[in-house]
Amino acid sequence: MRNPIFFFFSSSLFMPVLLFLAISFSLTSSSSVHRERFLRRGSALSVDDPDDVLSSPNGAFFAGFHQVGRNAYLFAVWFSNQSCMLDCIVWMANRDEPVNGKHSKLILDKHGNLSLTDAGYKVVWSTDIASSSSATDVRLHLLDSGNLVLHSFGPRPSDHTVMWQSFDHPTNTLLPEQKFTRFTELVSSRARGNISLGYYKFYFDNDNILRLLYSGPEISSVYWPHPYLLPWDSGRSTYNDSRVALLDSLGNFTSSDGWKFLASDYGEKIPRRMTLDIDGNVRLYSLLWSREWAVSWQAINTPCLVHGICGPNAVCQHNARSGRSCSCAPGYERKNLSDWSQGCKPKFERFCKLLDPETGEFIHFPHQDFYGYDGDFHPDYTLNQCKKRCLELCNCKGFQYKFQKESGKHDCKPKVLLLNGRVVANDPGTFYIRFPKAILSSDQIQQESSTLNCSHSPKDVELHRVYSRSHKSELLLKILLILAVVIAGFEALGVLLVLCFVTETRKTKGEARQGYHLAPMGFRRYTYAELRKATRNFREEIGRGAVGSVYRAILSGDRIAAVKRLNDMSLHGEDAFLAEVSMIGKLNHMNLIELWGYCAEGKHRLLVYECMEPGSLAENLSKGKLDWGKRFDVAVRAARGLAYLHEECLEWVLHCDVKPQNILLDLNYQPKVADFGLSKLLNRGDVKHSSFSKIRGTRGYMAPEWVYNLSITSKVDVYSYGIVLLEMVTGRSPGRDVLETNAGGETEYRGLTSWVKQKMSGEFPTATRIEEIVDRSIEGGYDMKKVEVLVAVALQCVADDKDDRPTMSQVVEMLHRCTNEAEI
Repeated sequence: MRNPIFFFFSSSLFMPVLLFLAISFSLTSSSSVHRERFLRRGSALSVDDPDDVLSSPNGAFFAGFHQVGRNAYLFAVWFSNQSCMLDCIVWMANRDEPVNGKHSKLILDKHGNLSLTDAGYKVVWSTDIASSSSATDVRLHLLDSGNLVLHSFGPRPSDHTVMWQSFDHPTNTLLPEQKFTRFTELVSSRARGNISLGYYKFYFDNDNILRLLYSGPEISSVYWPHPYLLPWDSGRSTYNDSRVALLDSLGNFTSSDGWKFLASDYGEKIPRRMTLDIDGNVRLYSLLWSREWAVSWQAINTPCLVHGICGPNAVCQHNARSGRSCSCAPGYERKNLSDWSQGCKPKFERFCKLLDPETGEFIHFPHQDFYGYDGDFHPDYTLNQCKKRCLELCNCKGFQYKFQKESGKHDCKPKVLLLNGRVVANDPGTFYIRFPKAILSSDQIQQESSTLNCSHSPKDVELHRVYSRSHKSELLLKILLILAVVIAGFEALGVLLVLCFVTETRKTKGEARQGYHLAPMGFRRYTYAELRKATRNFREEIGRGAVGSVYRAILSGDRIAAVKRLNDMSLHGEDAFLAEVSMIGKLNHMNLIELWGYCAEGKHRLLVYECMEPGSLAENLSKGKLDWGKRFDVAVRAARGLAYLHEECLEWVLHCDVKPQNILLDLNYQPKVADFGLSKLLNRGDVKHSSFSKIRGTRGYMAPEWVYNLSITSKVDVYSYGIVLLEMVTGRSPGRDVLETNAGGETEYRGLTSWVKQKMSGEFPTATRIEEIVDRSIEGGYDMKKVEVLVAVALQCVADDKDDRPTMSQVVEMLHRCTNEAEI
């Protein structure tokens, strides 16, 4: 029976509150859409709600507000399934004018026009179109291709039209099946972490040729194809009038000027993007299985050929190991220490301003050149003649002196500007830089150099805004404030009584239910709101597994954490979840990831772990960061962690998904087995007989028991561990078959396990067999005995019969025995 006191206060309380909410709701201009497939006319997307985004039907793309700096947001389209900051944005509406993080909206108005408002005051971007009078409905869709399309629907199918689409207005990225035409261009971003318009353009020129252009603050020049080549010498044709290019879904790019290329992984239908990068190079990227973008083609293989990359009076040099670097020409110093594109300035007075401009000396620099901007050209000049000619020109800053094999003579090219400088090891020319005599004896001709900063950490873009309020807004705000105060005073007593009543009736039950779980735990229970804020609304995904995704978070005290957001767990009872978390939280081993906390609120289930910045074993293997010593050490320590799970903790735990992606490395490359939470807890007396409601694990790493519906024991983890060892030794993924030629000369595909077994069963010496399967991409020698033991242990672990496999403690013992023998 309802408490009468509660009924009285609840009824008297809700009427004014509902009135207040109704007034507040009427002041909002539009409704929100949470991960919807389209936006209707009269609706809006708001920056205030990070979940307020459009999703493509296949879930590959999101469209919404994307943070690009401190209180700076773009309305953009980006890849939803990739861990990245700004690199995965494929289209931007307001790249040069980010909007405020409060009250900014994208509105589809009643006329069918899209407009982006900054904090509700200023329109910073608009489609500037209107639907036809026959249109009955207008919707904004995000297609599976990544194209954001504004559709107009009429009473008849013939009235359905595309009013506007983002594919017609690319920014710096071209997607598969997106036409590139005479009316479109790609423009690079300004710098890493700064998405505003940069200095490089990819476009069709007036000769119908696709080109790359450097368009700097003072100078512009074409640099691709090579400007000294005629179009047909670079494989182009000017005889076309269509000016259209297209990248298809298989990785084939074709252009009407005759230029075409194939991606290195051509034929696979995988996510791709063609981007004009900040360094002026056009690259095609493919999304790998490891969820990283890999370059599958690039326009320019010699980075220093890009114009303007080091700015005026600077020289570009490329080294295969250290990458590209810039240095000021001798006698010059940098204009801006954080921006090489501004180049360098002279430390001396201009020659034309000197009392005797025809004075000066030269210092020569072999294999160096500054492309373009010749003040004159003199074939068959002696060195003294060239020097004399440069001194006669007060604006001559130096000259290029090069021997031409064809003519057998030297060419002299005085330079009035020192632009596009580069060092080319096989260039026979020499550059002579001109200096006033006064500075030759000083230290002002020392070169200043710096490697280009390739950090992926974006710089904060802070927007300084002052918004003035209208008198009407201030009056309305005062009225609402007074109304709120009156309501608060009128209902204060009722609220207090209701709270007391509710608290007293629930206090005992709540303490009994939660206190049991919280008391024995040494970690924290977070609210969903706390973790949502710490992960910036789950924006930066750093991993994904079978039961959920992992996001980077910054907790209080600037602690970096990894938050695993489990898939829909609404059917997973809170008591059962807390019981399992309680047990996993008690696991304590140096080779197991540490659990810091959890969240069980409504349908949300999240786990908070320590964050391992170097990433997973899979990432480090693919990047070649682990030498053989580190690989063996990872194998030993990962085995220790699994042995602890299986045999040493209070209740045995089956991981069920052992793979390189679930073995994380700390800064010292020490492994920690991760993602074992909620896998399977076993009673000590029931370790040999376990049933599962569904198959668990990852294809390629799963034991045969899963397929043949046999009893599941800890040996399934042993099998998966064996596959990981084979992957570490061979550098090959179990998900890809190995192409082999058999004795009959026929090619056949073998799985990783069968391939290694076949190689190791040959009649050749063990060292020869090991040499055939070992990963050759790793530099440095390896301990033959250790690699032989790793292979032997791996083959025992992947035995088809689980009874033939060792336990993890036996694996640890075999590996330790090898380590001790090596030390002796």
